[in-house]
Amino acid sequence: MSEQKILTRDVEASVVPIGTKVTLQKGETAHITQSLGGSYTVVVNGNMFRIAEKDADALGIAVKAAAAPVAAPGVPLTQEELEKKVWESLKTCYDPEIPVNIVDLGLIYDCQLTPIGAENYKADVKMTLTAPGCGMGPVLAQDVQNKLISLEPIDEANVELVWDPPWNQGMMTEAAKLQLGLL
Repeated sequence: MSEQKILTRDVEASVVPIGTKVTLQKGETAHITQSLGGSYTVVVNGNMFRIAEKDADALGIAVKAAAAPVAAPGVPLTQEELEKKVWESLKTCYDPEIPVNIVDLGLIYDCQLTPIGAENYKADVKMTLTAPGCGMGPVLAQDVQNKLISLEPIDEANVELVWDPPWNQGMMTEAAKLQLGLL
């Protein structure tokens, strides 16, 4: 996919793959190369950037409304139901250069939910990156944290980047390998 958009306002973006924050200027032409999980990977003046979902309006795209509650009002989820919702949410996080979610890429090593009160939880996630030097690590970790906090019963989310074991292509699901042409 490659869709051309003119930036309607100045917008903060992260340089891919180093993660440095920059401001793209109103009026610049952005070519959207990936639009998955709510974030946008764009090319501006030959350089690649990631624009967060909350800034979609700078691309002339309507910002999505807040997610619906994960449970009916007054009906708490069981921990098992919440775990399912957490993994569904994690599957909406994407590396800006790879059109496969981070769960299927094998980047999420662990996710633990701990009750903190009657109906609230803390999520602790251990994740890795495809390469230790990837500057997008903090950006992806923040994306994971934001998606988890948006789930109503989760009040706290901690994301730890780990390097052991080192990531390799064997950690990807078969669906991810197929999507990337590795099968």
